Amino acid sequence: MSTFSIFLVLITIVCFLLIVVIMVQNPKGGGLSSSLGGSTQIGGVQKTSDFLDKSTWTLATILIALILLSTLSFTGTLSDTDSKIIDNVEATAPAAPTQDAPAATTPAN
Repeated sequence: MSTFSIFLVLITIVCFLLIVVIMVQNPKGGGLSSSLGGSTQIGGVQKTSDFLDKSTWTLATILIALILLSTLSFTGTLSDTDSKIIDNVEATAPAAPTQDAPAATTPAN
């Protein structure tokens, strides 16, 4: 497996985690923070929202770093270099006229 493929898998995982963290939050104060309500909970509501906020920024930073690193590892070639489609298209493409062949002329009126 190439390094680019590894980066693609890691980017997919980070994207999924980022979606989950963002979906848990509620911009109006609902979300996970409000369901933990009460001061009897360990950590409290404020620490939960701080954790979600920090994890969002951390995952976003990791995502950007992985994208930048994946562009450095991209070589421009994929693992399947023997593509049959490209060979078939080149084989069936019409040949360009050569200089030895007479050009089609239209009769003058």
